Amino acid sequence: MLSQSFLTHGSIVNRTMELTFDRGTILVRGDVRVPNSIWDERSRAFRAPASYYKDIIDFLKTSGFDFKDDVLNLIPCPELQSNIVLRNYQKQAIDAWIASGKRGIVVLPTGSGKTIIGIKAISILNTPTIVVAPTLDLVDQWSSKLREEYKVEIGVLGGGKRDIKALTVSTYDSAYIHAEKLGNRFGFIIFDEVHHLPSESYRNIAEMFASAFRLGLTATFEREDGLHTELNRLVGGKVFEKRVKDLAGEHLSPFRLEKIVVELTKEERKEYAISQKIFSDYLRRSNITIRTPVDFQKLIMRSGRDSQARKALLARNKARGIAFNSISKVKELSELLKKHNKGKVFIFTEHNKMVHRISRDFLIPSITYRTTGKERSEILDRFRSGLYKAVVTSRVLDEGIDVPDADVGVILSGTGSTRAFIQRLGRILRKKDGKEAVLYEIVSAETSEITTAMKRKRSLKQ
Repeated sequence: MLSQSFLTHGSIVNRTMELTFDRGTILVRGDVRVPNSIWDERSRAFRAPASYYKDIIDFLKTSGFDFKDDVLNLIPCPELQSNIVLRNYQKQAIDAWIASGKRGIVVLPTGSGKTIIGIKAISILNTPTIVVAPTLDLVDQWSSKLREEYKVEIGVLGGGKRDIKALTVSTYDSAYIHAEKLGNRFGFIIFDEVHHLPSESYRNIAEMFASAFRLGLTATFEREDGLHTELNRLVGGKVFEKRVKDLAGEHLSPFRLEKIVVELTKEERKEYAISQKIFSDYLRRSNITIRTPVDFQKLIMRSGRDSQARKALLARNKARGIAFNSISKVKELSELLKKHNKGKVFIFTEHNKMVHRISRDFLIPSITYRTTGKERSEILDRFRSGLYKAVVTSRVLDEGIDVPDADVGVILSGTGSTRAFIQRLGRILRKKDGKEAVLYEIVSAETSEITTAMKRKRSLKQ
């Protein structure tokens, strides 16, 4: 970690300093050591991550030092004014962000209009802005909404495109690649689905951009690996949060959750018990306890050198597959589809194997990671129009993408991830007069799915 001391390097000869941007960092030429900087012998200057630009400026001004600031080279920007009308909670979110120095993270459920908050923030700052999103679908979504609101050309970075404008939308991958060159071109940076940012590579985006103003948007702030604590340093802390239960009824559809427990067949129970015992026995013999995703990752790494660990993991995967893909689940799904034959149903599974099975058995269109963008758009458009009454998908629709509203969700299988559960619930919560959404969880009795379902549901009560 870079030192935060304010000591000078050698004797002070000249208090007038020069600040420049260099490959995602700020070079400070002079004799004063600024916060979060280290001495770079090759450059004969102090060097700090570009993300500390505002802190450095504040320190120099407060300390009374003379300095020349050549860090920013902002893209020429047209007038960016929006007349978008905010809901009361969106206005509260913007006010909280402004009060926090126009930095920080807003946490709102899927379908509650986080993009609208970002659009309003751009209007308030009226400065060149880059929006960073995790997928090309979200890049397209942001580009379309920004173009519609501001009536200007929108730059796109990602998917083979490299078109930089005053308003630019980028994937995380492309922003990471080009941060060294673009880090001083934008006054404002928005991180959509900001929970991605703390990962080892992506955090460099925030560190290499000098943008003083920052906004993070997400439906789920916490990460299972605990790295969300890095967000305070990278973007600013959580400044506003509303959960599903806070908005349901008035701004989101009222909803209910129903858990349906089904029995494994005799053969499935036998196979599940055998596989689960192999896994449990290995953990007991090796004195291993799995409490967190990090613990499980350690076990995976161990399996690379321990054949028994590998055997145990394969047995665990087989047991989970049996629970996830039980014959009884398919029968229960059939009953739900009959019950809600006039509704619009999203069916979620963990594995593509079950997606293809349901698609084949019930003649329901499917969306997986292999579905092309064109085909996915056609399926969702037909679902939106009512031509399709149901869609089955794996995890590709869990996050971010703007999908048509449904009133019924069925989780056939999934992890205990709070993020995935909130995202899936959000798919059925878009407000519509007279609508009550229902989310079914079909879980296999006497399996680890029971505990997993309890973990998911606890996320709504936090």
